[in-house]
Amino acid sequence: MFKHSCKGLSVDGNMARASVGGAIINTSLHLVDDVNPGDYILIHTGFALQKISEEEALETIRLIEEIDQANLETDK
Repeated sequence: MFKHSCKGLSVDGNMARASVGGAIINTSLHLVDDVNPGDYILIHTGFALQKISEEEALETIRLIEEIDQANLETDK
């Protein structure tokens, strides 16, 4: 089960557009209250699961990049 930390770009009712690794995706906000543009959210299968701090989001992104780099080196 893979979850993404991403930054919300815009909010329209119960939907948000968010940036995930440079890609823009639409995500449901039905499970999370009080999401505003600029908030970091944890997304799984198109649903925001919770708001997270910028520090937690950046650390998660760093760890994912580290895993990706290790996988690239293993594939050589």
